[in-house]
Amino acid sequence: MKSDIEIAQEANMQHIKDVAAKLDIREDDIEFYGKYKAKLSDDLINRVKDNKNGKLILVTAINPTPAGEGKTTTTVGLGQAFFKMGKKSIIALREPSLGPCFGLKGGACGGGYAQVVPMEDINLHFTGDFHAITTANNLIAAMLDNHIQQGNLLDIDINRIVWKRCVDMNDRVLRNIVVGLGRKADGVTREDHFVISVASEIMAILCLSEDLADLKKRIARTIVAYNHKGNPVTVNDLNCVGAVAAVLKDAIKPNMVQTLENSPVLIHGGPFANIAHGCNSVRATSLGLKLADYCITEAGFGADLGAEKFFDIKCRTAGLKPDAVVLVATIRALKYNGGVDKKNLSEENMEALKKGIVNLEKHIENIAMYNVPCVVTINRFVTDTDAELNFVKKFCEERGCEFALSEVWEKGGEGGMELASKVLDTLENKESNFKPIYDDNISIKEKIETIAVKIYGASSVSYTKEASNEIKHLEDIGFSSLPVCMAKTQYSLSDDPLLLGRPENFEMNIRDVYISAGAGFIVVLTGNIMTMPGLPVHPAAEGIDVNEEGLITGLF
Repeated sequence: MKSDIEIAQEANMQHIKDVAAKLDIREDDIEFYGKYKAKLSDDLINRVKDNKNGKLILVTAINPTPAGEGKTTTTVGLGQAFFKMGKKSIIALREPSLGPCFGLKGGACGGGYAQVVPMEDINLHFTGDFHAITTANNLIAAMLDNHIQQGNLLDIDINRIVWKRCVDMNDRVLRNIVVGLGRKADGVTREDHFVISVASEIMAILCLSEDLADLKKRIARTIVAYNHKGNPVTVNDLNCVGAVAAVLKDAIKPNMVQTLENSPVLIHGGPFANIAHGCNSVRATSLGLKLADYCITEAGFGADLGAEKFFDIKCRTAGLKPDAVVLVATIRALKYNGGVDKKNLSEENMEALKKGIVNLEKHIENIAMYNVPCVVTINRFVTDTDAELNFVKKFCEERGCEFALSEVWEKGGEGGMELASKVLDTLENKESNFKPIYDDNISIKEKIETIAVKIYGASSVSYTKEASNEIKHLEDIGFSSLPVCMAKTQYSLSDDPLLLGRPENFEMNIRDVYISAGAGFIVVLTGNIMTMPGLPVHPAAEGIDVNEEGLITGLF
């Protein structure tokens, strides 16, 4: 089998205007970035805004192994299958971060014969959206420090600055730094911090904004610090809302590319699901629903993270109503949750499979809490045995859950036909009565505890003194009605990555809490989760190269 990048580089791509035409998008609606990438204009968004919405299908997953389990591969393959069946459909994905591309996890364009292309462009600089987000974030940081240097008329308390700089890279040494060293003219010396760009509030704001006007409102109300009286200082107070929006004026437009089978894909925005809200942009998803009869989107990592945030943050904010969920599992991940070392996942192990399948069971139960019909699919690996596959199939069917095998990695759209048929049957025969799992008007701690107990399975929740104090502070200044964004490990339903399967009787530990007022949610840090990842012993960057003809190798 060829590598993902070899398959992608052999793709017979169509000009992006021809891909767009399949959804009745005119050439005048397209802003070209070469032959195979484009941004879609505001004129198009305004022209189709009164179209009837198509069906919204969310693809999510169980808790993965460290290598991931092919959720994006399944999403792309399902979209290819829909298009192969003659359905007017579109895929809506997140943009990949450079951090994991050079780190451990790799890119985010799918795999095998279910990929989005041009793969190298998408995984590297793409249309420059992430660079714009990083620049906008750091413009705010520069304006903040300059204001302090130039006399600090806003009376900012330098010990209560909450705005962090960002870079789209896994770089652990930037987590805690000191700025302003040197001469008096070099700024005020203070402690500072970096987050990875995909965890920045600007990323979340871009992904949740309806349009440029909404973007500016969100930027304006974003809190960067507190003054010595304890009152919030916002971006609006720094007089740079217009400049920040100007940097983002193109980044807010959705990007269009294509699958290996030349079906249309929107890729826009890319917050991580373990440390941010994990969904592509509201603009892209909303546009996809207006352009097609079926919009297939995904949410990052397991359903305890991505799907929960998709339901409780994105759908709540944008008024979206998901019609069906595809829950991706692999035999490998089920055995991993059953205690098998990742080196031995290719070997048949029915005992571990039976032990680890409780993880799948919990995710099925969680999706049912939102009253959205669910189809379970196994993303098939060549090492999966018939005994293992039949066991999972029977397990799902005994719980009244639709099941389909996905072979899209090997066969592209053809390998997703069984799954596509099951999804279409579900859409036709089962109604979605979607509702978020908690109401806006309960307290912040009640929201945290609802997610921890109902979704994660915790028996109790503990808070550090700092977290409790900040929760009280946020409620005192009027933010109690916002949803919460849980920053948690992706490897476990708990906050401990070593507690696999379906942990029970565990305590959820809330380490810190902070407000993302522009995005419109409260971030809750659990366990040892970091908003700036580090690189592994052998980063993926060690294997990436480009030859004299410009051909990139080593991306996966």
